[in-house]
Amino acid sequence: MISIKSEYEIQLLKIAGNIVYQAHQYIKDKIKPGITTKELDSLIESFIRSKDATPSFKGFEGFPNATCISINEEVVHGIPKNRKLKEGDIVSIDIGACYKGYHGDSAWTYKVGKITKEKEYLMYHTEQSLMKGLEQVKPNNRIGDISNAIEEYAVAHNLGVVKELVGHGVGNSIHEDPDVPNYGKKNTGPILKEGMVLAIEPMLTLGSPEIVMKEDNWTIETEDYSPSAHYEHTVVVTKDGYKILTGVLENGKERHN
Repeated sequence: MISIKSEYEIQLLKIAGNIVYQAHQYIKDKIKPGITTKELDSLIESFIRSKDATPSFKGFEGFPNATCISINEEVVHGIPKNRKLKEGDIVSIDIGACYKGYHGDSAWTYKVGKITKEKEYLMYHTEQSLMKGLEQVKPNNRIGDISNAIEEYAVAHNLGVVKELVGHGVGNSIHEDPDVPNYGKKNTGPILKEGMVLAIEPMLTLGSPEIVMKEDNWTIETEDYSPSAHYEHTVVVTKDGYKILTGVLENGKERHN
């Protein structure tokens, strides 16, 4: 069942989303060669807790850490460990924060030092595919309009669309109805209504979109080991469009960083 959030709930979701945004701003300057994913995870968890919030992912369905940190060919759900980031890596950091029972959720892909032009291309166009999806968020549009916009942009730029992993509703639970696929047909799926809160999150690859689960039963990577990027915002449907809850207003536009 898709819930319509009250103004009170939206205010709490805004606070949770802002904590996630702040956590991304806090950690991005610390992403350098030599730091471990476990160190990044610990820093983010401490930051979230300092804001009177808790990490949404820790313990969720048994996940052991506060954040999902996925490197290069890893698409999502990477478990932070003692692996050190290296020059030329790209790293996707998925952060969730729970404030007074309500969640914010945002993932972003970062470069570690200097990266290849191919990885730059992947990052840029995956972020742009998110923005194309967001443009379709308005009352009386449908989920399929978001999905189709992301897919069309990705395909036009020769990127693989991971189909098994989707966006979702956000509220009292980190994952609520509806699913928001990154592929689909226009004019299909649930109708968008003011007060819906959605996490929209394209996951695109430089090669095949096929994925496999690693032995830890969490980390999902590309079958052909091609790099993957992941960009995600939590947004609320407004009377005439949307508002990003995990970004900040800058020059009249919602931005992440």
